[in-house]
Amino acid sequence: MTPKIPRPLKLEHEELHAELVRATKAGGKTAEAAKSVAKVLHNHFVKEEEFALPPLGLLSLLAQGHVDRKMRNILSMTDRLKTELPDMLREHKTVVTALKKLMTAARREKKHEHARFAEKLALHAKTEEEVLYPTAILIGEYIKLKLR
Repeated sequence: MTPKIPRPLKLEHEELHAELVRATKAGGKTAEAAKSVAKVLHNHFVKEEEFALPPLGLLSLLAQGHVDRKMRNILSMTDRLKTELPDMLREHKTVVTALKKLMTAARREKKHEHARFAEKLALHAKTEEEVLYPTAILIGEYIKLKLR
């Protein structure tokens, strides 16, 4: 069983990416700052979609009490997330620093849409840190306990 990233999270990532692309085309310092965000964010998004978010696709099944041996294959993802969590959190700090520069530039240039985007992406990072990453790790730990 290969879990898929829950659709709302996948769509949110796609929307954030599209908004970032628009910001990179905004011109001026806003575009420069947005390009810096894109540079630090790309590999991070790839990692999230590779191993941090797919385990969340099992959450509904687990909440219904459904656990089976096929779920064991996500343990490599959750173990990797657990191992790489300090790096992921450091990457978030780098992203948030770049987002602050984007917010500042966008506000100075009165490109409020892009400033709001930067705020939204910073909040998204916080949600990942405080809710999504810990939940994905707990999913792996739960499956390990249930399949002993």
